Amino acid sequence: MSVDEYNRFRQMLEKSSGIMLGEGKEYLVTSRLRRMMERESVASISDLLVAMERNRSLQESVIDAMTTNETLWFRDEHPYRIFREKLLPEFASQRRPLKIWSAACSTGQEPYSLSIEMEEFRKKHPGQLMAGERITATDISPSSLASAKEGVYQQLAIRRGMNDQHLKVYFDEVDSDRWRINAQVRSRVDFRAQNLQQSFSLLGKFDIIFCRNVLIYFSADLKHDILRRMHGSLNPGGYLMLGASEAMNNLGDYFEMVQCHPGIVYRAKKIGGA
Repeated sequence: MSVDEYNRFRQMLEKSSGIMLGEGKEYLVTSRLRRMMERESVASISDLLVAMERNRSLQESVIDAMTTNETLWFRDEHPYRIFREKLLPEFASQRRPLKIWSAACSTGQEPYSLSIEMEEFRKKHPGQLMAGERITATDISPSSLASAKEGVYQQLAIRRGMNDQHLKVYFDEVDSDRWRINAQVRSRVDFRAQNLQQSFSLLGKFDIIFCRNVLIYFSADLKHDILRRMHGSLNPGGYLMLGASEAMNNLGDYFEMVQCHPGIVYRAKKIGGA
């Protein structure tokens, strides 16, 4: 792959998905696209870029391959503790359904982890969350969404953060190497395709947004735009949870930082009286 080919591929990927590839990531492109290029009988990245202009489904497949990432159950400790100990109690008695958005949900581990937390909260606090709750989970990758909707995970994926007690209670064994998330946990999660570069208006309003470990792949301008639009997707007083390595820069007019000792969550401020 020449430098020119790599740079043109980087430009295509950023334009279509928002993801920025750094210098020297040719190996990542090669490893993720090799099988697809062999299957499509495409000899070079230049030929692939030309073919993508004629074939929309091929373009979607390339973006899918470049944006699919493995993830964990209950990834990092603090966000789920904050969700469990601060956010759920705060919203538990409201008279309308609690609405949560899991953005860039990959293969479903985050929204299902949140749903499990809700099940645990209901058991410990009877009579709370009486208005119900919904989780909207979105991703740009069709293959990730298909896997998430199916809710079936192999042992290797299960062991990445899932403890034995939760596995026993919230999963049904399919065979010796696969488990399916149970119907109750799955029932409150809706999966939808969403490119974070595009409008969120059709998703509705939310009380809590989880957008973790994805903004680090975007340019500063795109990150700022996404966070500003996520503010518009939050109900008054709603919360945004970012990844541990992600920060809220130059958006003090939109969000206030809430220290949770340890961990941080961001509360939406009112803008212009809205």
